[in-house]
Amino acid sequence: MKEQKTKRKTSARLSAARGKAGRHDDFLTDVAHLARTRLVEEKKESLSDRIRRVREIRGLTVKDLSSRTGIDRDALEHIESGEMIPALGQLVKLGRALDMKMGYFISPGTDKPMTVVRKHERRQISRYGETKSILFGYSYESLAPEKADRLMEPFIITLVPTDVEEFSTHAGQEFLYVLEGEMKVQVGDRADFLKPGDAVYYDSSQPHLVRCAGTTPAKVLAVLYTGSA
Repeated sequence: MKEQKTKRKTSARLSAARGKAGRHDDFLTDVAHLARTRLVEEKKESLSDRIRRVREIRGLTVKDLSSRTGIDRDALEHIESGEMIPALGQLVKLGRALDMKMGYFISPGTDKPMTVVRKHERRQISRYGETKSILFGYSYESLAPEKADRLMEPFIITLVPTDVEEFSTHAGQEFLYVLEGEMKVQVGDRADFLKPGDAVYYDSSQPHLVRCAGTTPAKVLAVLYTGSA
């Protein structure tokens, strides 16, 4: 009788232990699932979503971010609502103000040692949307969105004819190589015109301007180095 009771108690303990282990395994499975879901959600986030989320994580208001970057508060609200895509120079300022590399906002990337972007995989980002991008002069395509912690930001920039001349100033350096068309570049008081095959390298901490100089769009390979975030 004692042996049977002992066996029953042992069996009950084992069943309870298996139940606990099962619940623990289920918990770990749920945690892993949530982590994978969060990763997928982060990858699906838009540029505006990432900026807003990181600002909130940092405990900053839009007013705080405006004072840190010098970007107008109304412009920041339009950026976070997705109504306006920030200029590349603004992305640099946002990255430094939020202690993130500017590339994170374009794409967080992966930890792969090498990433390849096929021509048909490039996604064009129009700065102000379909119509205003023409007015304000350019759109851009990231050439390395899947590389995490990248120190350089390579882009194909398409400049369209515009009368708007908008100077930018931010930390880092820029290299531009003209692929098609003609463009005007001005750094400080010095201005020059570049044609296919021409290149320019400058400190972007100086007030600078890049715009299409002809009557047809210009295409430029641009590499931005923003330093550490």
